[in-house]
Amino acid sequence: MEFSESAKELCKYRLEIAESTYHIAELCVENQGYRDSVNRSYYASFYALRSVLALEGVDFKRHKDVVAYFNQHYIATNKFERELGKRIGRLKTLREDCDYDDFYVIDREEVLVQLETAELVIAAVKSYLKDYLL
Repeated sequence: MEFSESAKELCKYRLEIAESTYHIAELCVENQGYRDSVNRSYYASFYALRSVLALEGVDFKRHKDVVAYFNQHYIATNKFERELGKRIGRLKTLREDCDYDDFYVIDREEVLVQLETAELVIAAVKSYLKDYLL
């Protein structure tokens, strides 16, 4: 499949943002900013998903639409593992809990699981994109 240079550049840019955001999530954990780490882990994953969609020229205003499209066109078609889709869903839910529930408390172990999810999402996306971004 051939993609435009502008689509490839946007894809690369979004992937760079995903990686940068992941590193911020790591810093948040180190500084016991657990809720912030979950937020940054989610956004790192979200930006990685949007990097894949950029190749197709697809984008959405709402997060749930990005995730749903990715699940339908990439998880359900086995381009990415189903387990990854489940982990993204869990991360999205926890991010919403951390961001919108004033008294939500999340423990370090769960935060580390979500940081790992972001790492897995980015790695899977990079692996998927390697053939398209040469």
